[in-house]
Amino acid sequence: MIDFIKNINNFPRNTETTNRIQLEKKSGKNIYETICILEKISQKINNKIKEDLYSKLEEFNLMNKNNLEEIIENKEQIELSRFYEKLPKPTSISIQFLLKNKIKI
Repeated sequence: MIDFIKNINNFPRNTETTNRIQLEKKSGKNIYETICILEKISQKINNKIKEDLYSKLEEFNLMNKNNLEEIIENKEQIELSRFYEKLPKPTSISIQFLLKNKIKI
């Protein structure tokens, strides 16, 4: 999963306009079918990101259960949250995967 996140971290974070014709040529299908397929792929990507984030956050929960009296600000947890907030949206990731020939439709 870490390799997956490193790969998507290089993708643009801002929304970009994508040429419809280019998407159709890459997928070999019409735009409606392409969008439906990309939506399913983006759901899978989103689930992978969530699983990874939850597993990392669970480590912090285990540490805090031992110290219920003392709740402190955890800088590592804040950095982790910021990292995941800055990741591109799953829809953008799926489009980039298609454009860079990392997936076949």
